[in-house]
Amino acid sequence: MTTAAVNRSGTDEGSGEKSTLIGAGRPFAWLLIICGALGLAASAAITHDKTELLKNPDYEPPCGINPIFSCKNVMESWQSHIFGFSNPYIGWVAFSMLIVIGVSLLAGGRFARWWWVGLWAGSLFGVLFCFFLQYSSLYEIHNLCLWCMGAWAVTILVFWYTTVQNIRTGVFRVPAGVRANVLEFSWTVPVLWYAAIALLIYLKWGNAVFA
Repeated sequence: MTTAAVNRSGTDEGSGEKSTLIGAGRPFAWLLIICGALGLAASAAITHDKTELLKNPDYEPPCGINPIFSCKNVMESWQSHIFGFSNPYIGWVAFSMLIVIGVSLLAGGRFARWWWVGLWAGSLFGVLFCFFLQYSSLYEIHNLCLWCMGAWAVTILVFWYTTVQNIRTGVFRVPAGVRANVLEFSWTVPVLWYAAIALLIYLKWGNAVFA
């Protein structure tokens, strides 16, 4: 039996053949687990409030803290069930999968390059869907939902750090200078991303957000 060696890119090499199996470090695994748990909690909260709203149209979700943060208006919009069912059902599946994937990586799981590309593509769909919901909340519904914003936040983190993971391990091949900057300053992208969202919210409502 030959013992496989792990090279710096995270791939396994054994018996003289290069394997395409790639693992991940504990920080990335924990990021998926934590983001998945937070996203699942947000999905559960939205599902509960949506169910209560269907049973009682006068129900006021606890996340409706002022005229701007009105979860009820968001939950009653057509954008809240764009695929014919409530959006949180997507979260139940997607965020649960993130937890399973994170635990698998934490246990030493390794996957093929195509699998990592698939994970990135799934997170890309998630972040694009969030873009649509963010635009809708700001400029069509004219209200925000705190639970939804929590789901946006973790989806952004998962997308960006999956991108970083794929650059680090060579799944995405980029110039050496780009790779070095991405790995060293990876934290700047989500910080600037969140700041841009906060700025758009402030430009839309100003100090009324804090009322």
